[in-house]
Amino acid sequence: MGRVRLEAITWDRLGDLLAERLLELRPADGSCWPRVAFDGAPAARPGDLARRVGEALRVRGRSSLVVGTEGFLRPASVRLEYGHRDVEAYYGSWYDTGALWREVFGPLEAEGDGRILPDLWDPATDRATRTPYVRLPPGGVLLLHGPFLLRHWFPFDLSVHVLLSPGALRRRTPEDEHWTLPAFERYEHENDPVHTADVLVRADDPRRPAWGG
Repeated sequence: MGRVRLEAITWDRLGDLLAERLLELRPADGSCWPRVAFDGAPAARPGDLARRVGEALRVRGRSSLVVGTEGFLRPASVRLEYGHRDVEAYYGSWYDTGALWREVFGPLEAEGDGRILPDLWDPATDRATRTPYVRLPPGGVLLLHGPFLLRHWFPFDLSVHVLLSPGALRRRTPEDEHWTLPAFERYEHENDPVHTADVLVRADDPRRPAWGG
């Protein structure tokens, strides 16, 4: 982690501090909708933090929409073309980034209408979800969570990386998903999210997070 300095904090306090920061966030491209990444392996539970921030924004009178990339997985016929445990496919082609650009980021561009599709595909049924579109009002905040978010050039206005050490990542990842671990090692090496993200949260002990940013 180099010279990154982290301070102990509670999850509630972290949610409040991030929400306060987002109240002042203005997209550089002139958009009306700040776009925030909560990046991390599933075992790090970045979605929990995204939802916590969403609730903190709500009590402050600011709209938000929490979206998980697990709702934009590709169909099994594409995702599992090379087998159920192909690390290269998991890293590079499990998630439908084209659909995320089209259905989530496109509507939040400066000339967009704020009409977002929260999810597209249900991996349990391997069918389209048929979830209705949601219109995020001007000033509303997109809170997108999932793994590998910082390698796709998505137009985030703020990025939060929830970090687990290699040992904690192995311990907290279900054994039948250990085959995914090399993908996260590659992500750390190629994209350096620890130093790329605007905010770093270390969650090795889920009861005692630490943060910097």
